[in-house]
This record gives sequence, structure tokens and C-alpha cells, in this order.
Amino acid sequence: MSEAAWRAEVARHAPRRIADARRRARDANVASGRRLLVLDDDPTGSQSVHGVEAVILPGFGDLDAGGPMIGDLARALAQPGSACFVLTNSRSMPASDAGALARYFGSVAVMLERRLGGPITVVSRGDSTLRGHLLTEVRGLDDGRRQACGKGYDGVLLVPAYLEAGRFTAGDVHWARVGGEVLPVAETEFAKDRAFGFASSNLRQFLEEKSGGTVAAAEVTSVSLDDVRSGGPEHVAEILRRVEGGRFAVVNATEYEDLEVVALGVVVAQEAGSALLVRCGPSFVAPLAGIEPAGPLKTRDLWPAAPPSGHGLVVVGSHVGLTNRQVKALEALGGLTRVEVDVDLLVTDGGADAVTSLAAESRAALEGGDVLLITTRVVRTAGDELESVRIARKVSDGVAAIVRQVLPARPAWVLTKGGITSHDVLAQGLGVRRAEVAGQLFAGFVSVFRPLDADPGAIGMPCVVFAGNVGDDGTLAEVVGRLREWS
Repeated sequence: MSEAAWRAEVARHAPRRIADARRRARDANVASGRRLLVLDDDPTGSQSVHGVEAVILPGFGDLDAGGPMIGDLARALAQPGSACFVLTNSRSMPASDAGALARYFGSVAVMLERRLGGPITVVSRGDSTLRGHLLTEVRGLDDGRRQACGKGYDGVLLVPAYLEAGRFTAGDVHWARVGGEVLPVAETEFAKDRAFGFASSNLRQFLEEKSGGTVAAAEVTSVSLDDVRSGGPEHVAEILRRVEGGRFAVVNATEYEDLEVVALGVVVAQEAGSALLVRCGPSFVAPLAGIEPAGPLKTRDLWPAAPPSGHGLVVVGSHVGLTNRQVKALEALGGLTRVEVDVDLLVTDGGADAVTSLAAESRAALEGGDVLLITTRVVRTAGDELESVRIARKVSDGVAAIVRQVLPARPAWVLTKGGITSHDVLAQGLGVRRAEVAGQLFAGFVSVFRPLDADPGAIGMPCVVFAGNVGDDGTLAEVVGRLREWS
């Protein structure tokens, strides 16, 4: 589909505006006792919500179905209609581990339903540029549910929209705004990802491609813009009710009004008995949970009391081109010391010594200004996916270890750039187990986490989570400028 074609499709019908759509979705969830369990494969999926709790998974190997994770989730989801994010970091895992983790949470969702006495909508939040273990995680969640209650999902909604970042779907094609240009997502740098690359922008064909043909494009249901805008929630629900056997339905949406109609359609279909699993980008969670929009955070939101003295720590692990341009603009702003992390050292026997040395350098630099802790910009990979993942894991662990040794210097704030980097800094560097998503610094992106259960030095510290693939070239410098002004 050409850009002219999707623009014509978008123009055919104006978005259907339902003024109280989110309230209706929220009220329906409360009335039915429904909760949303959002499994986020990195910490950036919360960029469109506020006032929700995030439980951070420190690691997968020591989980068990009766362990403390169930208690944490039950507390976070105590109120009917509530939503909770679980930061799984599964995008950093090999496919086998990501699948096993998904099976675990598929069964956990059923246990939570029994414990809380109400249904759980499971949302698998993935990347809006289609990177990640999509098929593996969807199948794992279905398997886990089937093992726990004897039946899987009727249908899976694929809703990758992230409207604030310029990612939307029209004509079943997923589009991404890059600079001033709108491109089919397969024509962007994200589609060339070493671990999760793809060639199809049409979502039905994408599913066929990534499944190796086990999901046939012809068997994927499409919820078109005409269905959403002309038909409304009841028509969308009728389409979803016809999806059976765990098949996929791709959702077209270019505006939040479209997502709100689909969310109400999901409510109607669920009330009629459909068991639906959702795989989505950041934008769909808020309409589905009935969370109303909120404006960007202000100084008092970050520090309800007086801002602390001191300087901030910026940690950059993302390697995408946009991040590199943002770092260049940040350094042009001045007022910070660059501490470069040589990834080759981290993956060798000298990694521990490198961590100690770099942490000491960072602590000393924090006394006089902000610090930019950044990995070398060359991506270190190996000949196979498992070894490449192992290398990436060692690098991320090393960066988190540096932050852990810097924490006693009490930075005023921490900003992390890149999803996997953000997770490991939160979980390992700052010891965060639970946090509140306070909101965003911009409308729909750059979230601020407020640690609730963490290492003592991190409690209450604003932790700014900045995805690698959002904003423009100057956004990182703008964020740091605001934090300096406020702290």
C-alpha cells in the first residue's frame, strides 16, 4: 500500500469520537471485577499510562508459581478495574527463555483470577516497530493458560500502534514516522535488527513471515478503519467474536479515537464470553484500562518535597541511529562528563576491574556535574543468536553493576536510554522491585518511575526511562535541560 492509498483510506471516514469511551471501559472493568496484567518486554511500554504500579522481574531462573511474585501482583491488582505492569525484560532473552517465561505468566494469570475472584485481561506489550518474541510469547501465554484451566484463547489482537511516536496501522500496513517521512515499517532501520529483523510491513504477511508459514496471512482477521469508524464498538465486537482457535486479528488505528472504539469492542466481546489475548504497542493499554490522558509532569510531580541537591546520571545502552544523534546533541549542551564503557572489556575476564574503575570515575565526576555513562557505539555480536544474546547480557549486566557502585554517591536523578538498559539499571543497578509510573515528561513518551521498593538510596529517586527509538534529535538534551532546571 502506498502512502497516498492509506491517506485516502484514513480520509474516507472521520474518527468515531465517543466522549466517555475510557470511562465506559473502566466502569465495565470495575463492574465485572476485571483487571489488566500487562507483561512488558522492556520498561518502555508504560509511556502512555500514569498512576499504575510496575513490578520489576529481577530474573527468570528463580521464579516459581507459588513464590512472592504472585503476592506482589495480587497487591497491585487488589482493586477491580486496576492495571499492573510486569517488566519482564523478555526481549533480551533467547526465544526459549522468553517462551518459558510466557508460559509461566499464562498460568499465573489464571491463578490470579482465582485468587482475586475476577477475570484477567493479559496484555503482552511489545515493540511498536515489531521487534521482539511476538509469536513465541503469544504461544507461551496460550500454552500456560491451557495448562492451568484447560482452554486457550479464542483470539489474539495485534495492535502495535504507538501514536505519540508516529507508529500506526492503515490498510493492514504498519507505518512509522522517521523524521518528516512516513515509511512502511519494514523500510526503517528497526526492521534490520540483528535478532528480530523482518521484511513485511503488512501485518497479516508479517505474521506469516515470522511464523514460518504456520500462521497463514489469509487466516488472519482484519479489523479495518472502516470497521472501526463506520461500525463502532458493537461491530468490532462482532468481528472479534468470530475469531476462534487462537487465531490473530490485526487492528487498524491511526488515532486514539480508533483505539477507544476497539477497546469498547473488546469489552463487549469479553462480556459475551470471548477469551482474548492482546499483543500491542504502548498506546492501546490506556484505552483498554480506561486510563484518562494526563499532561506532562512538572517539578512538583517529580519531587513532591523540595528537589535534592546534586547532579544526574545518564545511562545510554541503545545503539539505534536516533539515540546516537540524541547523544551528540546532549553533549553539545555541555555540563556533563562522558564516561565510556568499553564493551570488549566487559565481556572479558577483566570485566570486574573495568566495572570498579568506571564506577569510581563516575562517582568522582558526579561531584562536579552530570555524568553520561555510555557504552561504546560498536555493537558486539557473534556468529549465532544465542552467543549474541549472551554477549549483550554481559554488557548490560556490567553497566548495571557500574550503576550499583555509583548509587552511594546519591545522584539526584537517573535517566536510562534503551529498553533493556533501562530494565537492568532499575532491577540490578537500583534494586527496584516495585515502582509507580508517575507519568511522562512529554505527552505519551519518556516515563518517570518512582521506586517504592528498592535499595534505600533509590527510594523516591526519579528514574527517567527513555526508549531508544522515540523523540527527535534534540529530545534527550531537552529532557536533561528540564531535569537540571528542576533539581
